[in-house]
Amino acid sequence: MALQPVVKRSVSADVFEQIAADVLSGELAPGSTLPSERQLAEALGVSRPAVREALQRLAAAGLVAVRQGDATTVLDYRRGAGLEVLPRLLIREGMLEPAVARSILEVRMHNGPKVAELAAARMGAESGADRGQVRADLERSVAALTADTDPIVLQRHALEFWDHVVDAADSIVFRLMFNMLRAAYEPALAALAPVMSAEVGNAAGYRELAAAIVAGRPKKAADKARALLEPATTALIEALGGR
Repeated sequence: MALQPVVKRSVSADVFEQIAADVLSGELAPGSTLPSERQLAEALGVSRPAVREALQRLAAAGLVAVRQGDATTVLDYRRGAGLEVLPRLLIREGMLEPAVARSILEVRMHNGPKVAELAAARMGAESGADRGQVRADLERSVAALTADTDPIVLQRHALEFWDHVVDAADSIVFRLMFNMLRAAYEPALAALAPVMSAEVGNAAGYRELAAAIVAGRPKKAADKARALLEPATTALIEALGGR
């Protein structure tokens, strides 16, 4: 573990980021112990309260276990961490991690049709006003996808479209998953633009999916979502080395 002095003194976020990076990279192995608060503060050039706050954040993220009067132990993030670590796993030292990207794509391909199906099913129980709001939100997103040509901007419009679909699905679990997957995906927009251009440029596909959701047709919505997502997802997984 090669600790580096923190430029901004007493900033716990810098301490958190440095230790989290070592845990997620495997440099700090599960079961290993961190130096004491005092030793960390001296090595990093920050105050002990900053170290203490960073350790609390690391514990809340499921990366370490902090026990009063005992050493701080590194945990296996694969067992204890949540989706909030995904952005840090996807991009490391400015490079895309293929295995993590592949996992995100597989979840996207699996969950997208299910979210669309659930959104369409929910529409059957919505009032006219609520259905009208969903229709307006989706139509606005489709219009934005039609009006632009920049591949990065189009990806952002597509994310907004799916944001509305997740809202219509009214599932807190899918919402939280979408939030974290989006946070992981957005830093890679430029890198993914060449492969995603066909999907985000398929305004007709988004329009058909929106229509199926608003009409309250779950199976058709799932089929339209799968048809929309599958080509780019398959191409990206193949580019990353297959399954």
